[in-house]
Amino acid sequence: MKSIYLTRRIVAVSLTAAMTMAAPAHAHDVYADDHAPIGIMADHAHKMGEVMFSARYMHMAMRGNQIGADNATPEEIVTTVPNRFFGTPMQPPTLRIVPTEMRTDMVMLGAMYAPSDAVTLMVMGSYSEKEMDPVTFQGGMGTNRLGEFTTNPKGLGDIKVAALFPLLGHPDAKSDARDELTLKVGISAPTGSTTKRAQILAPMGGTPTVRTPYMMQIGSGSWDFEPALTYKMRHGKLGLGMQGSAKISLERNDQDYRLGNVYEATAWTSYRPAQWVSLSARAKFRAMGRIGGIDPAIMGPVQTANPDFQGGERIDLIAGANFVATHGALAGHRLGLEIGKPVYQDLNGPQMKGDWVLTLGWQKAL
Repeated sequence: MKSIYLTRRIVAVSLTAAMTMAAPAHAHDVYADDHAPIGIMADHAHKMGEVMFSARYMHMAMRGNQIGADNATPEEIVTTVPNRFFGTPMQPPTLRIVPTEMRTDMVMLGAMYAPSDAVTLMVMGSYSEKEMDPVTFQGGMGTNRLGEFTTNPKGLGDIKVAALFPLLGHPDAKSDARDELTLKVGISAPTGSTTKRAQILAPMGGTPTVRTPYMMQIGSGSWDFEPALTYKMRHGKLGLGMQGSAKISLERNDQDYRLGNVYEATAWTSYRPAQWVSLSARAKFRAMGRIGGIDPAIMGPVQTANPDFQGGERIDLIAGANFVATHGALAGHRLGLEIGKPVYQDLNGPQMKGDWVLTLGWQKAL
């Protein structure tokens, strides 16, 4: 519940701040739709010598489970889904622990610098806090619930560095009609932990401390290649854009596994009713592969410990707004907000399904 209250408070503060950004028309040559919706990264390059700082807060919520595109109750899962680790000591034949809710709060800090008009350099770090609520079923069979528990790993995530190359056009804040095509070539360095531990409630009633499953770790543990290609067009008050991106694991990590590759495609349209505000709507498709390999320290009668129960496909619809201050001491400061919800999920399950996501961000170029 604390994440929900924090999210509501952040949204309220953000909307209040946005209202202060309204100003006499064209006090400065900045527009709210100069940048893509805040949930899209690496969408623009900078002019030589420019520096930009950014901060983003993201809240992601998951609730319930699916097998493929069908909902699955905890009782269905523990009576029908085999336990991959059955046969080893203390491992029952079917799953006995089922996650029911999960929340992730992430803060991302970034900086961009353009040593020339031809390239912009970018670096981003993050801090994540994850919280999962599983339910444990008693013994080795049946649907008697033993109890619930919560795991809450947190820590610094992987560091991302990238170079952005403007292939078509170049940002020109004085132009109200333009096209941009930007290529991103990036790398994610394995600075986030893959060995977080937490206390659980076991089916036999014990409360051991174990390594948390894959989705509850903070980092990938591997060097990852992260390319992206972004096209943006603006004509008057209307804007269109699209981006294709990927995260490709280049190696197995020290725990002998690699996360599944991620491929994303998103497209959006925007409308700017005034210089200081732009409204957007976008759709995002995401495909993620299964985990390759297995961490021998991650074992248990729970779906999140099985590398095969990871990844799948998902489509989100997302509404957003960009704001920019056009005068006074806050001139050039940007605020962005997006709220989205999945409309289609086909998961390699049983697996938790996404519920909703919020992204709030601030940007300022110098």
